[in-house]
This record gives sequence, C-alpha cells and structure tokens, in this order.
Amino acid sequence: MNAESSRPAVDTAVFIARGLTKVYGEGATAVHALRGVDLDILPGEFVVLLGASGSGKSTLLNILGGLDTATSGSARWTHAGEVNELIGANDAQLTRYRRDHVGFVFQFYNLIPSLTARENVALVTDLAADPMAPEDALALVGLAPRMHHFVSQLSGGEQQRVAIARAIAKRPAVLLCDEPTGALDCATGVLVLQAIEQVNRELGTTTVVITHNAPIADIADRVLRLADGRIVDTRVNAHKLPAADLRW
Repeated sequence: MNAESSRPAVDTAVFIARGLTKVYGEGATAVHALRGVDLDILPGEFVVLLGASGSGKSTLLNILGGLDTATSGSARWTHAGEVNELIGANDAQLTRYRRDHVGFVFQFYNLIPSLTARENVALVTDLAADPMAPEDALALVGLAPRMHHFVSQLSGGEQQRVAIARAIAKRPAVLLCDEPTGALDCATGVLVLQAIEQVNRELGTTTVVITHNAPIADIADRVLRLADGRIVDTRVNAHKLPAADLRW
C-alpha cells in the first residue's frame, strides 16, 4: 500500500507535518537527518516508526515531542480544537506543550533510585493539572503489587513499566516511545509492549513507538518505514497482532 492511499484524513489529525527537514552541522560535514517528511497521525492511533539506526526516526519523534525543532517545514499539533504550531514555537511554549500534553518513554528508564516505584510516578502527578493517582497508573501497567519497591528491587522490564506509568499518569494526549524495548530481551519486551498497548486501548492515548525491530510493527494500526531521512513506505495493519504473540 502506498503512503498516499493510507494517509489519514487531515482535518481530524493530531499531528500534521509537511516538508520537515533537519540538518545538523554545515557544509561538507552537514548531516541530513530528515529530508522532506510529510506525516499525519490520527487521535487514538497506534503508529510504529520503523527503521534502522540513522534513518531519522528519533529525530522525527523528538520534533513531534517538542524536544527538537526542524530546520524547515511545518508541524502542528491539534488538541480539543486548538491548533498549535510546533515549528517556530518558543522555549516556553514547547516546555508547556511537553509538560501538559506529551508523555515520553525512552530506552533507558531515567528513574530515581532512591525513590519507590510509586514515588517516581508521584513526581509527575504532583505537577500535572489533572493526574491519575500514582496507584492507578501503576495498576494499569500491572505493577500495583510492586509500587512500594525501590528501583533496585525491580527488574528491567518492571522499571520500564514504571517509566510508562510515570509518562501516562498526567493523562497526556500523546505517548511517544523511543525504542522502549531496546534494552530488554524478547519476553520482557513483550510485557512492556503489552503495557503500551493497554494504555492506547483503554485510555485512547495517541501512541507513537519507534523501533528498529520489524516484528514489533505488527501491533500497530499503521507502520511508517523510514530510510535516509524519508518515509519510504506506509502500511495499515488490517489485522493487528496482540503484543503477547510477538517473537523476535
């Protein structure tokens, strides 16, 4: 299926990006991370950005999340009927966007070792406008029995699920996940993907996961494959595979 025929309706999209480019450096040493990317993502959609290291997927995710800005092109985010331009927004606007509307999950968990799982999640809920209770966020990812354990008492997969609970506890409009299973074995990674899958299904959170691992793409509504800074292929999964059935 080509990208044009599987592109969602623009008037309902959460993210709309056109002609995004990102260049690091200048002259002969310049690195073109993105080369004219067009992208639309629907509310509640589960999208996987698939590609090898250096394909541009992390750069694209960082621009959508307000962690980086494009060299040229446009990107806007729409929520509750309000359109917000990401390209050209100032630092204060991007900080507010990240704080109020975006949940991030990274390959490394960035938890505070001296705090319990519940306390790590509470760091976010204490700052959010309409948060979940930390206990509810941890229960959603299957960690209610472990909420009072310190980070050192948790496995890698449990730590990543705490990171997911922390990301979704503020009820973000979008959840952006950068190689969330990259440091985990298959069995543990499947548990983490089940947690992300459950958040998308039960909360309706628009979810974008980037990975280099092709089998993971089977759990998405739509898969965008990147290479050399471009989206080179788009497919819709007519029959999504449950995360529990993944193997790699």
